[in-house]
Amino acid sequence: MEQKRTPLDADTILAATEEILRRHGPDKATVVDVARALGVSHAAVYKHFASKQALREAVTRRWLDHNRDTLAVIAADQGMPPARRLRTWLHAVLALKQTKIREDPELFAAYGNLAAAHSTVATDHVADLLGQLTAIIADGARDGGFHTSDEEATARAVFHATAKFHHLAHAAEWREPGIDTELDEVCTLLLEGLQP
Repeated sequence: MEQKRTPLDADTILAATEEILRRHGPDKATVVDVARALGVSHAAVYKHFASKQALREAVTRRWLDHNRDTLAVIAADQGMPPARRLRTWLHAVLALKQTKIREDPELFAAYGNLAAAHSTVATDHVADLLGQLTAIIADGARDGGFHTSDEEATARAVFHATAKFHHLAHAAEWREPGIDTELDEVCTLLLEGLQP
């Protein structure tokens, strides 16, 4: 009796690609490796993704999206005052980045490669984070806890002021002892500056 094969779809390909990237690293993983792992031809993979770059962008976007919802829940938590929400959100961003670099270094490296290539994945990721941050700042402005005439500009300023704790260029520093305390000190300074 012949065993029925699971239909090849984008999610199956992305899951296999994640495993290949973890096994071989972003510099050595190929579409042929992905196809071999799935028991199909590389042409079958290209039916779903037009190029190796498109496949890498899709797998990286999926990988980044795993944590987007965690941060979005914090950003939208109306039960938490905006000042505490801002601090909690910034600490959560750092914690998620620390976890990714520690537990999934190959995919983290793939994201780094895409970011360096000015991929839309990296741009969209930053835009998503800025949107969440803007929502927190806007809530603080509405309730009178934050003083700002432009929530988006303030969110960008906070994002840039905390770059050490989320930008790829500082990834090696995220393992340093005391990094959480440093972020907390920056948060305190920022929150004092936002007070009316």
